[in-house]
Amino acid sequence: MTEHAEPTAFAFDAESEAKITSILAKYPAGKQASAVLPLLDLAQRQMGRLTGSAWIPRVAMDTIAARLDMAPIRVYEVATFYFMFNMQPVGKYHLQLCTTTPCWLRGSDDVVATCRKVTGIKGWKETSADGLFTMTEVECVGACVNAPILQVNDDFFEDMDAESTEKLLEALKRGEYPKPGSVKGRQTSAPEGGPTTLTTLNFPAAE
Repeated sequence: MTEHAEPTAFAFDAESEAKITSILAKYPAGKQASAVLPLLDLAQRQMGRLTGSAWIPRVAMDTIAARLDMAPIRVYEVATFYFMFNMQPVGKYHLQLCTTTPCWLRGSDDVVATCRKVTGIKGWKETSADGLFTMTEVECVGACVNAPILQVNDDFFEDMDAESTEKLLEALKRGEYPKPGSVKGRQTSAPEGGPTTLTTLNFPAAE
């Protein structure tokens, strides 16, 4: 893990403020702390939008604590509990690799190895020399039926293998962003090769 410089100030911009107004309106007076999750998400997305790195610096958490009348430690506790919040800068493309049992049985080791080969990253939570990629090992992302899964930022790329992983990463390097979903073309969670039942509309004629 490399050292990084924390910003000295943070303020929500106009785009975030417009969303905060509607978020806070969902909660009764005195219960605004319930908005901590969406505000953390807004802060992370704003950092990504303005700096190219979607993460949450401590000063942003302090800003959220003041806004919601919470002790800062309470915000830190929430932010560090969830994998979806990044506590240090990440690359433009955050590669989140599930290595739990279903993905592992379907070949996640090959996906991990290919990510390391293409990006040059050696360990977890490291960023490539060009600043494009950060690799993070995550717990089950809930898409086991289409394992193995490689999540890039907010999007799932499913049914991955070494070849499709390399193609995806090379496309990202060129500034292209392939369509998320099954790289094998599966429709949602249908069997590989397409549906095998209810493939026609030959209903019995009415008597």
